[in-house]
Amino acid sequence: MRHIISILMENESGALSRVAGLFSARGYNIESLAVAPTEDATISRMTLVTRGSDEIIEQITKQLNKCVDVIKLIDLTEGEHIEREMMLIKVKATGELREEIKRLSDIFNARIIDVTETTYTIEWTGEGTKSDAFIEALGSTTILETVRTGVSGISRGEKCLRI
Repeated sequence: MRHIISILMENESGALSRVAGLFSARGYNIESLAVAPTEDATISRMTLVTRGSDEIIEQITKQLNKCVDVIKLIDLTEGEHIEREMMLIKVKATGELREEIKRLSDIFNARIIDVTETTYTIEWTGEGTKSDAFIEALGSTTILETVRTGVSGISRGEKCLRI
């Protein structure tokens, strides 16, 4: 099962590599990873996506809690949450294809942010499954380059990850 783990950690050099090293040392895969400072410049928030059984996720969270850089963590998938991913995608856009790409961008609520004579660069934000659907709709023959941020997530309602 897919899990989104959100971690508050010390904003110090090497902290990210120690957490990522914990995963690689135990043979766990990180599907996506997003890290940035919070409103407190001494603390970063890391959001990572991984897959595993409940037992594996429990082991991961226990190991993360032992890590000296980790202040607090939460498995967002245990409750209601909001997740978003941003994607930039550069596509071939010539002739009749230009109108088709504009139409698909409108359908998926994406924005064309750069236009040349032969390409469009599109910005899209939303749930990861919809970004996969957008990529599929565009078709591999039109896609020149894709960049995805990975998941950012937050609990819904009053629940917060704070120290």
